[in-house]
Amino acid sequence: MKNPLLVVIAGPTAVGKTALSIRLATTYQTEILSADSRQFYREMEIGTAKPDQDELEAVPHHFINSHSVEEEYDAGQFAEDADALLQRLFEAHDVVFVVGGSGLYIKALCEGLDEMPAVPAGIRETLREELETVGLEVLLAELEEADPVYYAQVDRHNHQRVIRALEVIRATGRPFSSHRQAKPKRQRSYDVLKIGIHEDRKTLYQRIDDRMDVMIAEGLFDEAEALYPHRTLNALQTVGYREIFGYLDGAYDRAEAVRLLKRNSRRYAKRQMTWFSRDDEFHWFERGEVAAIQTLIDEKIKASE
Repeated sequence: MKNPLLVVIAGPTAVGKTALSIRLATTYQTEILSADSRQFYREMEIGTAKPDQDELEAVPHHFINSHSVEEEYDAGQFAEDADALLQRLFEAHDVVFVVGGSGLYIKALCEGLDEMPAVPAGIRETLREELETVGLEVLLAELEEADPVYYAQVDRHNHQRVIRALEVIRATGRPFSSHRQAKPKRQRSYDVLKIGIHEDRKTLYQRIDDRMDVMIAEGLFDEAEALYPHRTLNALQTVGYREIFGYLDGAYDRAEAVRLLKRNSRRYAKRQMTWFSRDDEFHWFERGEVAAIQTLIDEKIKASE
């Protein structure tokens, strides 16, 4: 092949990316990189739907259980680490898969990210404290006044992105949107094929609810309670844990926590689909269309020979 091929398998939570990618990676006798930003963390086992031990043994996986929740790890660092790993993997494989639902991490690897100024750690800590004490609405009001352009675009339920924007604004005195400039895609030594997996909304939402029931039965509440002392860490500002932290804080009862877990997981899936649908490089398939997906991959391989 002129260039090796990186195949992206992306889509919303619970759509079946893991089983599909293992089947494909087995067919092409290759390896998988996880682009699920929650599966990096060793301590977050149940709530992140990691591949089980049999699946991990069936195909070599990377970036699963690779970090502790106490480590700061972002999309830019992931892109650098993943690219370095791919250089090694492509010495042995013509095709490698990257699989996950974290759109920003996939974008960072495939395209690169906008250059952002360094932010003093004190600003980040102050904003996290403000989130706890005054709430997200106050921070949103500050963002709307300081940067109405980004305020109109941001997911206002995603407090990590709100805080990230305010970090930059407070550090530089300039709107966050002014730092987000279009630039050429990063240069790669491999080709990229993006495959998206979709499911009709009713079926997907039922799969999400069913999977949450399984997670709870497997001990998700106990896992979250063990992580409760670390709840302010960035890694734990995520669906599946925040809702239980609220229950542990006494904000609502267990039944309400379960309702929020399911509702917010469905909302998360909707945000994922919105993100990926904006990228016109994706080829979309249903989970069961394995033969059609393989045909597309084979065509891409042949075109590069």
